[in-house]
Amino acid sequence: MQVSQLKLERIRSSQGFVAALDHSGGSTPAMLERYGISKGGFADETEMYDLIHEFRTRIMRSSCFTADRIIGVILFYKTMESDVAGLPTPQFLWDKRGILSILKVDVGLEERRGGISLLKRIPNLRPFLERALEKGVCATKMRSVINRATPGGINEVVAQQFEIAERIMKFGLVPIVEPEVSIDSPEKQACEELLHRELMDHLSSLDEDQCVALKLTPPERPNLYADEISHRQVVRVTALSGGYDRDEACRRLSENVGMIASFSRALTEGLHKDQTNSQFNATLGKSIEQIFAASAT
Repeated sequence: MQVSQLKLERIRSSQGFVAALDHSGGSTPAMLERYGISKGGFADETEMYDLIHEFRTRIMRSSCFTADRIIGVILFYKTMESDVAGLPTPQFLWDKRGILSILKVDVGLEERRGGISLLKRIPNLRPFLERALEKGVCATKMRSVINRATPGGINEVVAQQFEIAERIMKFGLVPIVEPEVSIDSPEKQACEELLHRELMDHLSSLDEDQCVALKLTPPERPNLYADEISHRQVVRVTALSGGYDRDEACRRLSENVGMIASFSRALTEGLHKDQTNSQFNATLGKSIEQIFAASAT
């Protein structure tokens, strides 16, 4: 099964940005705390996931969460398997909103070594991807982290990402390759320069019919990734917020022509469980408009 041409073209050329709502077990407690639910506010993991799904549902059902601003949503596996407004989440997003579903497929990071954190082995990747196709998902995302400018380490990160990406492409899905450079790295710019070279080397090895998307930290040198953005095997280059607040993330993004946002924390900044629907929608709408404008450069 292949991603439909309609969905592929939406990834490739639509105006807007990608909303990252893929908080997993490790990141969910902090996300809920920012939303106003402390760790003492849920009894166990099941209740925690129910609460984060309620939060995501509130975002996805908001009147301002529409296809003219949002191209796609990155989902955690449990979100893909859950319902929104009585429909499976990917079906709700596509049928009711015209928004694509993208699945987070990684299962976390290995311990940091040599200035990098590789992906943990992804068990049962094949049935995972088959299920994603059944649900109407069109793309996947997987995150590694780079902290130091070690050429061998950065090569290892990118090689692992592309090896898994090739397996994903065989299912007709578009893999989003995410080798995140930590915003706290003391060698951030040097890391980015090395990463740029590795990405171009690996992109040049792809076959004519293979394509990927990229999710990258906004670089210290604006437009560093211009070659990736224009590369024929790249359908889109997105930017993560990486811990920057929304103003700073948008400022950095706007300096990079052709990059669009794929923000998580910056998108949900200011949202709180005690807000009325009117207050919640107003806060989310302001965030969406700011991120959309930064993505339009």
